[in-house]
Amino acid sequence: MMSHKCKVGVLGVGHLGSIHAKLLKEVEVADLIGVFDTDGARAKVLSEELAVRAFPSPEALLREVNAVVIAASTKAHYDLALQAIEAGVHPFIEKPLADTAARARDVVQRCEKAGLKLGVGHIERFNRAVRALEGMIIAPRFIEAHRLAAFTLRGADVAVIHDLMIHDLDLILHWVKAPVKRLDASGVAVISDTPDIANARIAFENGCVANVTASRISRHKMRKMRLFQNDAYLSLDFSEGKTEIYRLAEPGEGGHLALELGQIEKGKQPRKILYQQPVAPEANALKMELELYLQAILEDKPVPVSGEDGVRALELAEEVLRQIELAGW
Repeated sequence: MMSHKCKVGVLGVGHLGSIHAKLLKEVEVADLIGVFDTDGARAKVLSEELAVRAFPSPEALLREVNAVVIAASTKAHYDLALQAIEAGVHPFIEKPLADTAARARDVVQRCEKAGLKLGVGHIERFNRAVRALEGMIIAPRFIEAHRLAAFTLRGADVAVIHDLMIHDLDLILHWVKAPVKRLDASGVAVISDTPDIANARIAFENGCVANVTASRISRHKMRKMRLFQNDAYLSLDFSEGKTEIYRLAEPGEGGHLALELGQIEKGKQPRKILYQQPVAPEANALKMELELYLQAILEDKPVPVSGEDGVRALELAEEVLRQIELAGW
């Protein structure tokens, strides 16, 4: 058990930032010092609820902490990150890392130069459905992802690609260790000034193809991904935290039989398809994300989701949006 804690603050305590602050009170290695928000009244209410300080400015908060969670609007991420770096404070920045990939890259380089640990809030990495795959070889040839949500003003300051699709883009890049070869995308701005529904077909150099759809104007919520590889079909439901695997059994291997492929021709051994439902321990993904980030600072270990990961996801999101714009949405 760790005796030392990391002094941490939260910049931006809207919907997501307030959740960060509340969870930090529960994280064993965190000592929540206080919060800041441009809406002083909102910061004051939360500070009283959590018995911490509401700071009058980001600078005042940064003088008192070792690490900071930046959960303000996307457009504010870059400036707040620079202030944190200037103050020598480790920044954890909600996705997307910045409003442009160039600015995100600048933040990464400045953190490296200053010797600071930069974390990025790609929460689906800690989803129970994803954690259930730990130890399994993931080598997809085809990926199908759907992320559908109802419209809310929260997040509407950026396109649906940066708001929702970026979660799936990050996971796909995490599993497909190859450069992008070709990208086709289409999208429509239905009720905001940027695309509210988008689809991207991404072909990688290693032959894998990913078909990704995101919508924030759906009546029904959905957060699912299916991966097809040479020996298995994997189905992930992020909303349920559930993973299902159908795979070819090794000769003589036992297990829960899903299907038995009959003899294709005389002399061939029948192949069995096994069904598995691996389960990871129950955990709050956001709390786990914060805990592992702060432990990385305290123990001087690599952060679970790096600035480089954040930049790559943002670069791909930008390319999706660029292709949509070229298609004349």
